[in-house]
Amino acid sequence: MIIFINVFHVDPSKQQRLVNILTKVTDEIVSNAPGFISSTLHRSIDGSKVTMYAKWASLADYEAMRQDPSLRPYLQEALSFATFDPGMYEVVSDFPSKTTHRESPPR
Repeated sequence: MIIFINVFHVDPSKQQRLVNILTKVTDEIVSNAPGFISSTLHRSIDGSKVTMYAKWASLADYEAMRQDPSLRPYLQEALSFATFDPGMYEVVSDFPSKTTHRESPPR
């Protein structure tokens, strides 16, 4: 498994627009790609960042998805007002909670 963490930098006034684009493209296209496992979309409290954490079965699956021409308009739109800093990672350790706790509801 391979993890991609993409941090998008955006003007706070355009953060929701970026969230909408990433939600749409992930739901309609990326999530149907072979090798896609899951992703989680995050937005910073200060409005300046949006981060996507995505799990893929392999680098080859991720690269094949990136070749899909239907992604291009979404990427072009997002990059017209945001920049991003992509990273590729391996999971080294996972630390589950050792206590029972309640998560706060999303804002």
